[in-house]
Amino acid sequence: MKFKAFLTENGVVLLEKRFLPALDKMGKICHLYLTRDHAIFLHNLLNGDGIQSIAQFRKEALFDEYRISSQNEDRIAFAIDVSLLHRALRSSVSICTGFGTVPTPNRLQIKLVKKLPQNSTQPMPFLTFETKGFKSAVIQDVPISKPLSRAQLLELQTALDLAQDLPRTLVQVPDLNQLQNFVDRLKHVGELLNVSISKYGDLHLQISTTLITLGAEFRRLLVVGEQATAPVEDRNMSAQTRSARAISRGDAQSVQVSVKHFAKSLHYYLSKPDCTFYGIGQQGASLMVIFQFFVPGSRQTDKSISLHCRLPVLDPGES
Repeated sequence: MKFKAFLTENGVVLLEKRFLPALDKMGKICHLYLTRDHAIFLHNLLNGDGIQSIAQFRKEALFDEYRISSQNEDRIAFAIDVSLLHRALRSSVSICTGFGTVPTPNRLQIKLVKKLPQNSTQPMPFLTFETKGFKSAVIQDVPISKPLSRAQLLELQTALDLAQDLPRTLVQVPDLNQLQNFVDRLKHVGELLNVSISKYGDLHLQISTTLITLGAEFRRLLVVGEQATAPVEDRNMSAQTRSARAISRGDAQSVQVSVKHFAKSLHYYLSKPDCTFYGIGQQGASLMVIFQFFVPGSRQTDKSISLHCRLPVLDPGES
């Protein structure tokens, strides 16, 4: 199997400044899945433990002169330490003086190699960054796992396909800072967070203990997918009552998630999304957070980048 490409200047900025810092917050180890058309960073899709995270890039968003070949339909996947990957990229970029101003001498190449480590008799796989600056050159080797077998790739692809199912109702949260401030207060109160989302555009968060109940409500949010008009008689009721009545009518769903998981998902603000949507999966199986990115200088969705995560549900939920 072979993989070799050159990182574009835009690709370097996306990975070094935005996505790798965010991915590092999701977990130390992720799978990097390379296909003919995409590079995909995946957290917890095979073990099912913790937040499932999928960051997918069309190859043109990160690379040029992209070449890949394998006996598994030109697909390659392996586990990699995100912090080591980020460190190697950062170091390579610092060597690459004047990145982007000179065509070939200053380009940053990334490729899969096998090397014999010191004091070892077995060659090991690495993801290698090779940089040539004006006065120096550097090679950064990032150790990776043995590439996944055909059966493991099939399992990974199946899990990826299943994770793409969208909730029927999504609500757009305009300000992640408000959510962040609320969750920061919750960390010291309890471990379980109740989240309900209605077709009216309401997002209701609540944490309860024997001593205290804290809640936050975001109303009349933009709704994508199935929506409904809130009954007039509900307008003067409390948030808890409105939420309960919407659930009983089938106009809302409610799930319970870990406060730690919810807080961790908010670290994706580091990737600088333009919009954030929340939704509850089919049969209340998960809480999904979808991040949308615009083409720079426009309000058009950048279809070359997609990012979403699925928070495991601690309670089967109501629908």
